[in-house]
Amino acid sequence: MTRSVRFTPPGRAQFLAALAYIRADRALAARNFRTHVNDSLAHLIDFLDSGRMIPEFPHLRFRELIVVPYHFFYRAEGDTVWIVAVWHEAQLPHEPMERSDG
Repeated sequence: MTRSVRFTPPGRAQFLAALAYIRADRALAARNFRTHVNDSLAHLIDFLDSGRMIPEFPHLRFRELIVVPYHFFYRAEGDTVWIVAVWHEAQLPHEPMERSDG
């Protein structure tokens, strides 16, 4: 099985907004953060359960991978690991939305 990691449109928008926020003051930090995130998300391809269950929403089929200070919420669907939301740790938790259009 060859897995891939993909972002849902809302997840991608949230990640890009986080990168833009970091880049506004520290371009090098934004590049380093993106590299660290890419490496961490690639790890999910082989270790799907490496993220933890979301304590605030135990009834959901999502897990979270923390790349400080951001939380990446994901769900495996077939051969794809979908990143459905990206939240800064200071954000109030809201229930992640189900993937609607891959």
